[in-house]
Amino acid sequence: MKKLMILALFVTGFALASNAQESGKKKTVIELPQWVKNIKISGYGMLQYQADDKYSSLYDEHGDPIKNHENSFNIRLMRLIMDGKISDFAWRVQLQGSSNAGPGNPTVMLVDLYAEWQKYDFFRVKVGQFKRAFTFENPTHPITQGWYSYATIINTLSGFGDRSGEKPSGGRDIGIQVQGDFLKNAAGRNLIHYQVGVYNGEGINQKDKDSRKDIIGGIWVMPVKGVRIGAFGWTGSRGDMTWIDENGKECKGSVSKNRYCLSAEYDKDEYTFRAEYIHSQGWGAAKPDSRTVDVSLGDKADGFYVFGIVPVIKSKLHAKARYNMYRPTKEWSSSKTMYEVGLNYFITKNIQINAEYARVNDRTLSKHNYNFVDVQFDFRF
Repeated sequence: MKKLMILALFVTGFALASNAQESGKKKTVIELPQWVKNIKISGYGMLQYQADDKYSSLYDEHGDPIKNHENSFNIRLMRLIMDGKISDFAWRVQLQGSSNAGPGNPTVMLVDLYAEWQKYDFFRVKVGQFKRAFTFENPTHPITQGWYSYATIINTLSGFGDRSGEKPSGGRDIGIQVQGDFLKNAAGRNLIHYQVGVYNGEGINQKDKDSRKDIIGGIWVMPVKGVRIGAFGWTGSRGDMTWIDENGKECKGSVSKNRYCLSAEYDKDEYTFRAEYIHSQGWGAAKPDSRTVDVSLGDKADGFYVFGIVPVIKSKLHAKARYNMYRPTKEWSSSKTMYEVGLNYFITKNIQINAEYARVNDRTLSKHNYNFVDVQFDFRF
């Protein structure tokens, strides 16, 4: 014990002597570049529980539909984001943690990587991997969007788990886009927004397979604060697809994608109402992340959604309702419709609980109607 006390006194004396020597010296200050000071690190997590009581499209030996009831906890999303600015350029890097490789095999995926020249409001240029210039809902933050998932037509016709067979891409692609706002009113608010992009057409982290690019554009007017009315167009292709023709011969080539969207939205003072319709022409794949065409789907699909989210207690509790319909063959016999209601409760500004119930009508199942429940715990940092 005595030796330890002597050692402690020695170390303390040495530290005081060092500080005394340094106090007479000029301190060295390292000045960080401004672009480093501008870096912002953020992120969010979305934890999910889902349950349903649907039946499969198969029948047992007695001719009864086979139960396919499910309930599970799930990590919907986990993302880490770095934003920054260098002169007139803003940049972003976004990474997503997922389990796409299967249970016990988590992966990290690059989601966003882009820079945008923002010197002028009426003409901005973005290069890299980012959200496509299609629909109002696609670029909406998944927590702000307010539902268990994006609307079905956004997931299937806007580059998430796309009808064309792309790997799930969160509505993103690699390319270049120009966009801007112009025509200010007396209050200085812009009345018109436009955006046009050229992309590979293959989704995230993928090179072009046929050297034909997707061209996507949109324009909307904002006549009243909080109101947007817009239209979008998309023409392009997905390469290296295979299918069987009417003569039974296996073919390989590109499949076209021709789509348009009509959109309207009111978003102000915690009241959000939005409606969008999408029509698609072009053969669909058998499943996401596939290059095999499913000719039974036909070459047309469409759908629309409309929803409202309103405050019950301002900044604390919101009520919501949504009609959500998709027809993968543009026929009512293939339609899936969800009638959804729910509540979003804000524990703090950055922590919330979302809950919803849906009555689902899926005409491709042996028993069309079933119940669906989703509860999520979302947080940002």
